[in-house]
Amino acid sequence: MIILVVNAGSSSLKYQLINMDDESVIAKGNCDRIGIDGHISHKTSDGRKFEADCSFPTHTEAFEKLVETLTTGDTAVIKSMDEISAVGHRIVQGAEVFDKTTIVTDEVIQKIDDLKELAPVHNHAHALALWACKKVIPENVPQVVVFDTAFHQTMPPKAYMFGLPYNDYEDLHVRKYGFHGTSHRFVTAALADALGKDIKDLKIVSCHLGNGSSITAVQGGKSIDTSMGFTPLDGVVMGTRTGSVDPSAVTFVADKHGFTPAQMSEYMNKKSGFLGVSGISSDNRDITEAAAHGDKKSKLVTDMLVYEIKKYIGSYAAAMNGLDAVLFTGGIGENAYDVRAAVCSDMEFFGIKLDEKANDGLRGKLQRISAADSKVEVWVVPTNEELLIARDTLALISK
Repeated sequence: MIILVVNAGSSSLKYQLINMDDESVIAKGNCDRIGIDGHISHKTSDGRKFEADCSFPTHTEAFEKLVETLTTGDTAVIKSMDEISAVGHRIVQGAEVFDKTTIVTDEVIQKIDDLKELAPVHNHAHALALWACKKVIPENVPQVVVFDTAFHQTMPPKAYMFGLPYNDYEDLHVRKYGFHGTSHRFVTAALADALGKDIKDLKIVSCHLGNGSSITAVQGGKSIDTSMGFTPLDGVVMGTRTGSVDPSAVTFVADKHGFTPAQMSEYMNKKSGFLGVSGISSDNRDITEAAAHGDKKSKLVTDMLVYEIKKYIGSYAAAMNGLDAVLFTGGIGENAYDVRAAVCSDMEFFGIKLDEKANDGLRGKLQRISAADSKVEVWVVPTNEELLIARDTLALISK
């Protein structure tokens, strides 16, 4: 059985074709610069590559090129789209409307689009991609949507409510939603398997660290709290995002700069974080290199990130009344062993003791990095959101 997994952005369409018999990736690629000038990059599992500039006025043309690339030419991997059993889509924001994986209908697409105010960069693009996919993919091929926010719908009100008037929750749906749920669900389940334990018996702090980062408390396989909030801006300092900021600081800075709300949002989402503090880059690799050469602002960025992660681990251990494991995933979590080492240093009070030899140089590999006598296990767990979307899709259409 073959499933196409799609992750659509406002100007991009990333995809993977997965053989569910052995969960191998047959081909993957990205239709980029949609609405600008258009470009596709495509790679098959046996190493064949295709790259070209294209005309992508909308997501429909991108889907048409995707289908053409998968089925024709030197990089074809299937004869027709009839060989695909289903399409699984990643959706960022499902709010309280969607708490589980769902079959796509016209009504579902409209509801996803209706939530665009809660995720303006993502949800309208998701809806456009879904409409485009319906035009291009055969009608007999079912489509499924998997929501990043669904995993966090198990949070209790005390964790997701803000101290705003209750009417703002009832009327405007303002609350903590959390994100990266697909990743957190995948890696915590993978860790439970690696430990040989039932996830229902575990208390885990999952650290998804990348250009966007979130920390989640997972108790018994369920999210009980997470660092990202109403939007993915909240939480720890990120590539171009501020993370948590005193709201009065936001209004103060906006007033001094003469920013509109939209300009202030862009300032906090795209010009802050690693980039804003360091003045150098939003990429942690650049920050690490600059810090190693004595750049004080770059070192400050790393110190801020590490300190904030430590605070979340401590607070979530308190919230769960214990801690069995901490895991690191995402681009930074899986590869930046110096960040992992700094986070785990001086954490003996929580029962965390790092095996420095196991951690040093480890990149993108499932492995325990805590010492044998560490009361809390620490692991690196590579994430695979596309595979989880494919698994969810298969499970739903199999019903």
